[in-house]
Amino acid sequence: FVAMIINPVLTAMYMKVEEGNSSYKKMAIRSAIAGVIGVILLVLGFKFGNKIFITFGNLLVLFAILNILYKIAFNPIINWFQNTLLPNLEKGYERVLRFALKGRRAYVFFTGTFLLLFFSIFLMNIFPPKILFFPDAEPQQIYVYTEFPIGTDLEKTNKLTINLENKVIDYLKKYEDNGKNYLVKSVIGQVGEGTGDPNLGDQGNTPNKSRITLDFVDFVDRRNVNTLDVLTDLRELLSGFPGVDITVAKKEDKPPTGPPLNIEVTGDNYDDLIATAKEIKTFLTSKNISGIEELKLDVELGKPEMIINVDRQKANRLGVVTGQVADLLRTSLYGKEISTYKDGEDNYPINIRLQEKYRYNKQALLNQKVTFRDPNTGRIKQVPIGAIASAENTTTFSAVKRKDLNRVISVSTNILEGYNPTEVVENAKRALKSYKLPKGYSIKFTGEQEEQAKEMAFLSKALLIAIILIFLILVAQFNSAVTPVIISLSVILSLIGVLLGLIIFKMDFIILMTMLGIISLAGIVVNNAIVLIDYVNLIINRKKAELKIAEDELLPKQLIFESIVQAGKTRLRPVLLTAITTILGLIPLAYGININFVSWFNSYDAHFYIGGENVMFWGPLSKTVIYGLTFATFLTLIIVPVMYYILFRVQLRFNKSKIASI
Repeated sequence: FVAMIINPVLTAMYMKVEEGNSSYKKMAIRSAIAGVIGVILLVLGFKFGNKIFITFGNLLVLFAILNILYKIAFNPIINWFQNTLLPNLEKGYERVLRFALKGRRAYVFFTGTFLLLFFSIFLMNIFPPKILFFPDAEPQQIYVYTEFPIGTDLEKTNKLTINLENKVIDYLKKYEDNGKNYLVKSVIGQVGEGTGDPNLGDQGNTPNKSRITLDFVDFVDRRNVNTLDVLTDLRELLSGFPGVDITVAKKEDKPPTGPPLNIEVTGDNYDDLIATAKEIKTFLTSKNISGIEELKLDVELGKPEMIINVDRQKANRLGVVTGQVADLLRTSLYGKEISTYKDGEDNYPINIRLQEKYRYNKQALLNQKVTFRDPNTGRIKQVPIGAIASAENTTTFSAVKRKDLNRVISVSTNILEGYNPTEVVENAKRALKSYKLPKGYSIKFTGEQEEQAKEMAFLSKALLIAIILIFLILVAQFNSAVTPVIISLSVILSLIGVLLGLIIFKMDFIILMTMLGIISLAGIVVNNAIVLIDYVNLIINRKKAELKIAEDELLPKQLIFESIVQAGKTRLRPVLLTAITTILGLIPLAYGININFVSWFNSYDAHFYIGGENVMFWGPLSKTVIYGLTFATFLTLIIVPVMYYILFRVQLRFNKSKIASI
């Protein structure tokens, strides 16, 4: 950009040089001026520590070097490309095009292309790629979740968390250099509230849970350490602790979709529903399905509960109402606001409840007296709770969950690294076919797989709508149905390149990014096809005008043949250059080629590296366009003229009376 600005200025400085000077002299003058100014700026920049001077000085020196290289090295290459390579390509392309259009070969090429499409679909079924909803990127953060049974004391949870945290820190010492860890920014342990899996929503105060968070440094500073390997190592390191569930998971950098494997069990009776869900969990665990980390129910069982059974007959004889018993127990445990303390403009609520030493003492709770006024005598009466009620210790579930008004319990799990979620879910579906559900109960696979199916259906519909809209626009533009049909077919046939690219290079089929790449590809393919067909129509109209043939009359087959060959030869350069520039422009995005030009010019450190988190997201999209466009270029240059010629020959066959006589 700077060179584009300075170049005209420098050119104006030597424009008055006498006419006899060669272009090499002009180049030398321009390069010398730029180089001298650049060196001066560099000297001043280094002397005063001014990075702006250093940056512009480096740009001018680079301009001087590139100016010399352009004249000495680049210019001969450009001349060879324009005057030798491209003309030879045009001659070779003309021979190939004439060969493809001649006689029955056009039908062979046309049929062969469609057979290749079906063959590529067949290969996709024989060698199916791994299907993912979202790219499986290296995690920026790793979470270690611990969960004790409900009712576990906070100190016990904290003690184990400290132990686990020390194990993690000891493991990370192997990534230290000169006493500083180059892989992890921080390791943070948290116990109690807000430590559950965020995908499960707010779980309130949870003294039985804790979470350890590992935050990694940026990708460029990790020294090629894969954080997925760290996750796998931590899973092995933190296993084998009895009485506690320990889960090591990565932070999901994708829309909330639920667990990769999520089975919703629906029924009416909640106790039977829990039993059925536990049986399904045990059944799948016994099948040893590869990739499953640990199956869990989304309802916590074993929650301690004390049931107060009131003897209603005895309470009725003594004049006690069960609501009074419940109110007294609630006040004892949770407190009750009885008044307000005022301090100037501030109000402070006054709450009353039992002291902690009595609050968790079952006998003290039952010895409390229910105080009320007897409606018959008007006297104040007191009756101990224990005289009319008994306590029973038991356990229960944490919540009753519903979906569409139906009671539901989910059995879910994470998928281990290296396993494909779609394949694991399919294996689970096959296993559950042999499981007999109780009458009135049903199961449904939801979570990430359900969202994946929805997105696939939406993007497929979007692609279909895009093709239809392209067709309608082309019909309005060309005032013909033949041209839009050819162009629409070229969009569909471009899928051959995408499918073969996925198979040959063993790429994962990322639902979101790959489908977006296919939709983007449609626009590029359409542009190249329009460039070629529009010029064919232009040449045909010119020949009709030269031969004074009416617009509704048709040219003979030989003239159409020559028009297509001429148009293809003329439009070879724009079609090739469009494809080449697009493919080359997408390569850095496809493979994550990263260069920091600012730091390169002001401190000679380009921070160059290949890969990173972004390439996991944009790589599949870019590669989809690259593979599809590579094959679509062949379609545009060979198959589109073939389809145009075939349709014209069919038109001639059914409209022989309209063929112009020359």
